[in-house]
Amino acid sequence: MNNLCQLWLTCKDKSEAGAIAKELLDKRLIACAKELDLSSHFIWKGNIENSAEVLLIMDSTEDLFSQVEEIVAKIHSYETFVLQAVPITHISWRSKEWIEEVLR
Repeated sequence: MNNLCQLWLTCKDKSEAGAIAKELLDKRLIACAKELDLSSHFIWKGNIENSAEVLLIMDSTEDLFSQVEEIVAKIHSYETFVLQAVPITHISWRSKEWIEEVLR
């Protein structure tokens, strides 16, 4: 199994986040998805913007990133979405076993 990671993805709302999470879970590209409401501040097309968004934090593996990105690109509403892989350096052994089992 490739290195475990968390995938972080900002979405426009809970509906979009839920649709993306369901599709990725159905395809066994992620083991879990958590949703957090947040306020984002960013520069877009030369202007400082802010927006209420939903952050998806998903448990996966680095080798599945490109497949996740491909699915997200088909569903996500943003012209430029931010999908990031954050390596997991330490994790409880039962959680590690569970993620690896789910993603086999």
